[in-house]
Amino acid sequence: MNIAQIAKLAGVSNAAVSRYFNNGYLSQEKKEAIRRVVQETGYHPAMHAQALRTRKTLMIGVVAPKMASSSMGRIVDGLLSVLNESNYQMLLAVTQNNPQKEVEYLKAFQDKKVDGIILIATEFTQDHYRILEETEVPVVIVGQYMKNFCCVYHDDYGAMYDMTMHMLSKGRKKLGYIGVTGQDEAAGRRRLQGYCDAVEKSGFPELKKQTIVGGFSFESGYKKAAELIHIVPDLNGLICATDEIAAGAVQYFRESGYKMPQEILVSGLGDSNMAKAVGHSMMTIHYFYEKSGKMAASMLLSILAENEPEEREIKLGYYLVDH
Repeated sequence: MNIAQIAKLAGVSNAAVSRYFNNGYLSQEKKEAIRRVVQETGYHPAMHAQALRTRKTLMIGVVAPKMASSSMGRIVDGLLSVLNESNYQMLLAVTQNNPQKEVEYLKAFQDKKVDGIILIATEFTQDHYRILEETEVPVVIVGQYMKNFCCVYHDDYGAMYDMTMHMLSKGRKKLGYIGVTGQDEAAGRRRLQGYCDAVEKSGFPELKKQTIVGGFSFESGYKKAAELIHIVPDLNGLICATDEIAAGAVQYFRESGYKMPQEILVSGLGDSNMAKAVGHSMMTIHYFYEKSGKMAASMLLSILAENEPEEREIKLGYYLVDH
């Protein structure tokens, strides 16, 4: 099989088939006709020849902070659902939450001449800004907002503001908050600000002092819950920056003899399997992680096809999950 034969079977021009395999613009009707013939014949273009002809590597570099979390798995699933329908292959680099490793991988991907990069970002250092400004490779950022860059991110402020208001509406006026490092703009600063503004507006400014900073893990949630209950012994509601932290806190309170959720109601963020396992003891917020991966991949492919993406900054919504 070759392009001419594929074109004949699909009833389209050779140029249309070429655009199909190079992610160029095609009508949905032509795209579906070519896809059907490709599927029936099992045809695959010669990747090396295609790379030489187009001067592309047909590789997308993805930088992720970790894989041992529900959110990361869902983002990567979203990326793959789009990339697997294209000629591009994914190279995945996992940094183990090390910001400097993120910078090193960004540079390595640029040196290896990948066609594009997707950065699932945690925090931005001066080194991040420098290399992102200097790179000639198209980059799409997932999970954080960065001005003048293509990015797909979540409404972290709005989500935590609404969860705090929801907690207060349930009569949980002795609230506490377990957050994460403020160097993480989204999970750290924006979520904490949502909590603080909500308690301030509701007439409980003193609750802004009942916050504590921990790590992203179950173990940190367990440990920080123990610290917070000593600071606020009459605590009856706890809001956490992530589901993992919240699940750790629930475990501590259960082991300490508290009735959950009657005495203390806990909330997290992410709507992960961990939140589902905890059940009625914990509320959470659903984020569209898989959709963020799909949108980021589609945005990058649009740029690589030399088409201007419909939107360069996409803020996704959320909804509360009250078991």
